[in-house]
Amino acid sequence: MKSLAELAKIREQMRDKISLREGSNSTRIVVGMATCGIAAGARPVLNAFVEEISKEGLAATVTVTQTGCIGICQYEPVVEVFESGKEKVTYVKMTADRAKRVVAEHIKGGKIVSEYTIGNTKA
Repeated sequence: MKSLAELAKIREQMRDKISLREGSNSTRIVVGMATCGIAAGARPVLNAFVEEISKEGLAATVTVTQTGCIGICQYEPVVEVFESGKEKVTYVKMTADRAKRVVAEHIKGGKIVSEYTIGNTKA
């Protein structure tokens, strides 16, 4: 760290990320972060969602959070998307790249990326 201004900038960036993870917005993205999820790569998936939601300016309406075991370990990393008035969408075998696509197409664009959902055998 070189200056107080740099420290203030880092603090503000982190504040945005914390509010993104603790909010109660109309859309919630929940990443399974039990031991099996972490071992399968859930941490980079969680980070990708947080970064993309922030980058796209969606923090006012979308919360990214984590949970323990979702109960379908063979499909880890698992991500559930809850939107007000809509049925839950469960994405499976997620990666950071897939997370970016889900943000672009589903969260921002409103179209579920069905090939990544639990009902699709290609996932």
